[in-house]
Amino acid sequence: MHRVETAQEMLTAVQAVLPVDAAIFAAAVADWRMAQHATSKIKKQAGKLPTLEFTENPDILAHVAQMDAGRPKLVVGFAAETDDVVANATAKRLRKGCDWIVANDVRPETGIMGGSDNAVVLITGDGSEDWPRMGKDQVAQRLALRLADALG
Repeated sequence: MHRVETAQEMLTAVQAVLPVDAAIFAAAVADWRMAQHATSKIKKQAGKLPTLEFTENPDILAHVAQMDAGRPKLVVGFAAETDDVVANATAKRLRKGCDWIVANDVRPETGIMGGSDNAVVLITGDGSEDWPRMGKDQVAQRLALRLADALG
């Protein structure tokens, strides 16, 4: 385990452990970060709101999936989706360049977000596979078995 606090630190930590056979990106860092950090308290000014500027964080999944040299044999991403789960996750898989996406329907009515169960769809280059609703540990075990089988 490598403790990091920023997306750039996470990218550096990921690069430091490459090459690997498989890379599983189960959690995403924030898409955005502050463009500039205040070095002291931002004081309130009557009638004036502070201007906050953002810049993009590195896309670690896409970076690793699109590597020319040293790319893992299998790159797996996750997609928490609320609309058109399979279509959006499939588009993400293609856009990022990863091999598999584990799509999770996190609409509020599913009770998935913050719950102990998941209902995922595994999306690969061969299509999509609906998995039954199961505990998160069971999803992890099933994914690990699929990874072991794919890496043979």
